[in-house]
Amino acid sequence: MELSFSSAALLLLLAAAVVAMVTRRLALPYTVGLVAAGMAISLLPLAPKISLTRELIFDALLPPLIFEAAFYLRWSQLRRELPVVLTLATIGVILSGAVTATGMHFLAGWQWPSALVFGSLIAATDPVSVIATLREARAHGRLRLLIEAESLFNDGTAAVAFAIAIRFAAGRPFSTVDLFEGLGATVGGALVCGAAASGMLLFLATRTEDHLVELTFTTVAAYGSFLLAEQLHFSGVLATIVAGLIIGNTGTLGALSEHGREAVQSFWEYAAFVTTSLVFLLIGMHEASQNFAAVWLPSVVAVVFVVLGRAVAVYPICLFFFRSSLRVSVRHQHALVWCGLRGALALALALGIPEELPGRAEIITVTFAVVAFSVFVQGLTMRPLLQVMGEIPRAQRNRHSA
Repeated sequence: MELSFSSAALLLLLAAAVVAMVTRRLALPYTVGLVAAGMAISLLPLAPKISLTRELIFDALLPPLIFEAAFYLRWSQLRRELPVVLTLATIGVILSGAVTATGMHFLAGWQWPSALVFGSLIAATDPVSVIATLREARAHGRLRLLIEAESLFNDGTAAVAFAIAIRFAAGRPFSTVDLFEGLGATVGGALVCGAAASGMLLFLATRTEDHLVELTFTTVAAYGSFLLAEQLHFSGVLATIVAGLIIGNTGTLGALSEHGREAVQSFWEYAAFVTTSLVFLLIGMHEASQNFAAVWLPSVVAVVFVVLGRAVAVYPICLFFFRSSLRVSVRHQHALVWCGLRGALALALALGIPEELPGRAEIITVTFAVVAFSVFVQGLTMRPLLQVMGEIPRAQRNRHSA
């Protein structure tokens, strides 16, 4: 007997609640517990049959997570760090992808088209993984802002690089000009979509004090900005970031009523919990079905060069700001390298690779392998690293060690 979709969703939500209780008691990262639980659920006789597709991740699960994260970003703090964040999210992503693609070509034996496609889709850090892990660790301060903001903004670069890599793999010509024109159009269009959606709905929100109506407007802004941008072939993630930033920063200035602000904050906190839970449970369920033994060499090479590519991106870029007021300390640079997790965003891009592309199945399996490394190795060691660096408050460290 196969479970219906509603029954499967209820089972996953129940599993998420239990995992949240257990991981909190054991002081383990919630995301690690979710992936492990998903792998265990996949072995049950009545395991839910929910396909992990690009459409499910992008159209259903990603918008609320992105919107909620951007909603709490304060523009006054983000504005100062924008030069570092945007440099990491553009030049850094390109450097990281190039290093990974080179490693996959020369050491894993992949042809350049497959190597470039994989390098582009795995280059960007994943906002879902990064934000969930940092919040669970309760990191704070400038480091958290840099890591979270970069993970939110680097989608545009990765999307353009991925599209160009797909064109190259299909034998269609492209140039460096295409890269910058595509990036400019993707970013500019996303900014317009996000600003238009949030501006219109904030205008309507000022004409009511009904908290349910205000909450509905924010929901429409989150999904509407994302879907509008994606429909026009812009960055849906960036459009939703803009919408979240505008509503989060203007909502406190009177655009939302006091009751409306409380309702919005409570709703989006819960929405982020539910969607994060579903994303990582589904990742775990599909991790269990991957044949990693068949691609162990490319997987090992990919893990090594993804981390190496991240290092090549972070250290030189931070050196560029060394003599300015935006200087990033060496220990924060180490954290930026290690905390650059991969997750749902990379999987969504991998699952969106055209069926006719040679090596598609192998690319997807290796992407799952890199995500597994991010979750279980980097995810489990992030909190100890942040504790050593003093990025977790002393009371928090004592509570988890008790």
